[in-house]
Amino acid sequence: MSDEKSSLHTRNLHRNPYDFEQLISCVPELKHYVFVNAYQTVTINFSIPEAVKLLNKALLLHFYSIKNWDIPDTNLCPPIPGRADYVHYIADLLADKENRLSEGSSVKGLDIGVGANLVYPLIAHRSYGWQMTGTDINEDSLKNAQQILDQNPDLESAIQLKHQPDSNHIFKNIMGPDERFTFSMCNPPFHDSEESAIKGNLRKTKNLKKSKSKQPQLNFGGQQTELWCEGGEIAFITKMINESVLYSSQVLWFTCLVSKKDNLPKLTALLKKLKANFKIIDMAQGQKVSRILAWTFKS
Repeated sequence: MSDEKSSLHTRNLHRNPYDFEQLISCVPELKHYVFVNAYQTVTINFSIPEAVKLLNKALLLHFYSIKNWDIPDTNLCPPIPGRADYVHYIADLLADKENRLSEGSSVKGLDIGVGANLVYPLIAHRSYGWQMTGTDINEDSLKNAQQILDQNPDLESAIQLKHQPDSNHIFKNIMGPDERFTFSMCNPPFHDSEESAIKGNLRKTKNLKKSKSKQPQLNFGGQQTELWCEGGEIAFITKMINESVLYSSQVLWFTCLVSKKDNLPKLTALLKKLKANFKIIDMAQGQKVSRILAWTFKS
């Protein structure tokens, strides 16, 4: 287990195997889901949504002092170690030539599609002291994110939430003409339809359970806007790149996760056409390889 996680970023607090005793002392209900598997490893069943949610709650409390984190059962339950990785790779991107990290509230980040879980802003602020703004098209998700902030009053001045009223836009309606951000980040909807989201989740659940379950169980939760959009990931990121041109002087680095490697050639061709400088940052998390596409219009 420790080997699998050594592929995480060197500053990631989740590189070591989970200490379940410690985590159960943070969130006692977690103990009902912890067991010893066939490899004699203490773990939880990751195909049970409630187990994953309680694990997240414990991780956020123990490592980031986030109290009473919770999300509705209908929302995406994000894996914390992978989310933290994205934040740490952004910190590397922003580091100066001497590799000194940019910390503190002068760094302003924009999380596109923050969701009900608020995880990227929470980890970004706790890890580096950055000011964060989270946007979402779903008002219920934002209400839940606000409830998390209400439970943690010390975050009130550090994290702001904004509703995006128009699904055709990403930065418009969010950024005023005088607003500046050091970076934007986004974990885009991956699938191109509800059907493909259910199929993908069925595969994920099957792999986790190694069972023949035919009943689609969205074990990681997920509202429609979190899981799929017309045209899938490629359409969403293409729209984001095209719109980013209009905000080229207001955001230093635009970044986005790209989970399908085959989408990169089209996206990088578009960036070349728009005369943007870009980087592809590989992130490996256990068996899963994802990547961050980062671009800027500054030389």
